[in-house]
Amino acid sequence: MNEKEIEILEILEDNARVPMEVLADMVDLSVDEVEKIIKSLEEKDIILSYSSVINWDKTAGKDGVAAMIDVKVTPKREVGFDEIAERIYRFPEVKAVYLMSGAFDLSVQIEGKTMKEVAFFVSNKLSTLDSVLSTTTHFLLKKYKHDGVIFEPEQKDKRIVVSP
Repeated sequence: MNEKEIEILEILEDNARVPMEVLADMVDLSVDEVEKIIKSLEEKDIILSYSSVINWDKTAGKDGVAAMIDVKVTPKREVGFDEIAERIYRFPEVKAVYLMSGAFDLSVQIEGKTMKEVAFFVSNKLSTLDSVLSTTTHFLLKKYKHDGVIFEPEQKDKRIVVSP
């Protein structure tokens, strides 16, 4: 990877909707050169997708429950944690799976319509997998910041200034 590719990736990671002309100016390349670099990065599976961060609390369109589950597993010879991680991320409820250091091996993020649906996933799907030794479920109560985006902007000080 060269310096320009990394610079483009950093800009797109922060804001994937930057107009191509602006992006080209930012990295001091032509629009055609930037488009070729982006296409190449997509073909190499370096850029995997483009997404939006949405504050669902400000909409009436989607209610649900999110949970983060710490999972302790027994790794398998030759495949380590990869095989069990793949089995877990194939469930449609699962939004993310990470290999972690510390007391637990995997961190699994899921979404469901209700707490009962999340509990059903943990008890009937996740915990029953052969390699899973234990789970700890944490329900998401409120998002303050996600992917670098602050959900509630700073409140202005509304106190009245008192002067003599």
